[in-house]
Amino acid sequence: MSRLQLALNVDDLEQSIVFYSTLFGTEPHKLRPGYANFAVAEPPLKLVLIENPGHGGSVNHLGVEVEDVATVDAELTRLAAAGLATTEERETTCCYAEQDKFWVRGAPDGERWEVYTITDDAPVDARGSRDGCCASSTDESEEAACCV
Repeated sequence: MSRLQLALNVDDLEQSIVFYSTLFGTEPHKLRPGYANFAVAEPPLKLVLIENPGHGGSVNHLGVEVEDVATVDAELTRLAAAGLATTEERETTCCYAEQDKFWVRGAPDGERWEVYTITDDAPVDARGSRDGCCASSTDESEEAACCV
């Protein structure tokens, strides 16, 4: 099985475990002092959390691509019901693709996750940014973070 591994520095391991357990609907696969990892089945991901106070939240933003708009909607409903802050973006152009997505906020170290599906290709970025990212975000902080 292939899966992406993502290692993140976190300031508070316990708070991060609560957030990621909720986000992915699973508990950690392995726990050690200052360390946790999740073997997430869907989407295939090995998420590693390393407690490193003062260095948490060093990733720009993270994303999960899902199969279709129905899945975006189902995840939005699930995470909103769990009390996580979400910001929807429908029919947006980002990274040279038309997308329906939402952003999840509330991670203890400030990371933001986007859950998205690509609905069509976009040959150009709507705003003409050099990397084609976050063309029509309604949140300027998300634009700035994504487009660096």
